[in-house]
Amino acid sequence: MRKNIAVFFGGRSNEHEVSVITGMLAVNLLRGAGYRVMPVYLPKKGGMLIAENARGVDDFRRDRYEKFEEAILYKKSLINLRKPKRIKFSIDCALNCCHGGQGEDGTLSALLHWNGVLSVSPDTAVSAMFMDKSLSKIALRGLHIPVIEDLTVYEEKWETAREEVFAETKVLGYPVIVKPCSLGSSIGIRVARDEKELADALALAFELDHGALIEKYLTDKRDINCAACVLNGKIIFSPLEEVFSSEDILSFSEKYEGTGERTSCIPAELDVDIADKIKAYLELVCKSFQVRGIVRADFLVSGEEVYFNELNTVPGSLALYLFGKTLTEGRDFLVRLIEEVCAEEEKSVVETNLLEGGIFGSPKGCKRR
Repeated sequence: MRKNIAVFFGGRSNEHEVSVITGMLAVNLLRGAGYRVMPVYLPKKGGMLIAENARGVDDFRRDRYEKFEEAILYKKSLINLRKPKRIKFSIDCALNCCHGGQGEDGTLSALLHWNGVLSVSPDTAVSAMFMDKSLSKIALRGLHIPVIEDLTVYEEKWETAREEVFAETKVLGYPVIVKPCSLGSSIGIRVARDEKELADALALAFELDHGALIEKYLTDKRDINCAACVLNGKIIFSPLEEVFSSEDILSFSEKYEGTGERTSCIPAELDVDIADKIKAYLELVCKSFQVRGIVRADFLVSGEEVYFNELNTVPGSLALYLFGKTLTEGRDFLVRLIEEVCAEEEKSVVETNLLEGGIFGSPKGCKRR
């Protein structure tokens, strides 16, 4: 029996356009696999649009997407808002392709879970924790996984205790890298070599986010990526990828606009001990937090040291390029994930019948205890 797959993408995020690219890639791959697929576009202004006839990213230019029908998610169905009683699409499984914002921070996952929709993507708790770089560092340290020494600064502290921030950063030692806590795709990231550059970097970060992470910058670092997912109870790792950059950091333009000299090497040329350590750290995260769906972990390697940098719960292109040399191989990998999720049995909810016993059936009853 053909399954109905809803693919969600877009959202109020600085990575909105990148999400559209990932979403439509997934839509067309799953259509090619024989599923009934409904693209669900989340505009920056909010709401949901059913992009039933969308075929590519060009359909989501501002003057085109407004033709799509508005919808709401109710139970396991998408309902046309113009015809409230009409079920437009019944969902067997959802795929989250939202990068950043409320798509990746657990909000969309919670909405799907509330409505009983199965999802092939990471759940609410994991999404929320790893969306915030400060929270993820706390979690990783709890597992005794090495992370770069850092300092978290919130906007209020920067406004009221600037000299304290300068002093704490001096202890870390310049240069430092400044990152908005909850953004991705290298947006808002700067390297600071002195107090003036730090102030400028924090000003940019606070234009975009509530908090900023200040980390010791490693001048001799290597950027290594590894994707993973769980299939049949076993963690499947992608080959390791090393990403090169012509700048201090891998920038948004290098990642998505084809500028600079960004290249990568798959598989990365690493000592076996370092490669094994990377996979062991990622396996520990996946098992400890019961991570589902495809995730990509980014590591920094400096000499013989390996540092866990971040976990992307909705990676670019769903990291399918790391699991297959062709689009067909990537599609087949995604299909395996979907089929496994669709076979899951729904957990039972205990009926306590507490309200049926009459104990709390009156104002006096409510005052017991």
